[in-house]
Amino acid sequence: MSIEDRVHNIVNTLENKKGESIEIFDLRQSSYFVDFVVLVSAFVDKHALALLDSLKEDLKPKGEEFLNIEEGSDWIAIDLGDIIIHIFTEGHRRKFNLEEFLCSIQKASQ
Repeated sequence: MSIEDRVHNIVNTLENKKGESIEIFDLRQSSYFVDFVVLVSAFVDKHALALLDSLKEDLKPKGEEFLNIEEGSDWIAIDLGDIIIHIFTEGHRRKFNLEEFLCSIQKASQ
């Protein structure tokens, strides 16, 4: 399965479970440590955990390997090796503003 197909599966799972403001950053042309980063907002921390559970349930049977999962009260980072998924509550997403950082990486590599 191509990395694009894998990202598509991730996004479909997140959309089906009402993840909001999904953004995909293709960093293959940069020197960043992963090829793709997916950001998604959850309503509350329980919704973030539900999104994580859905990702595991949907992606593991398709061969996706979850290398590491870091969980905080308002943020979950999922390491799939060449893809990182960040699940934030909206307040934490605004606070950390990874979009700005990732956009700057994308622009620098073009």
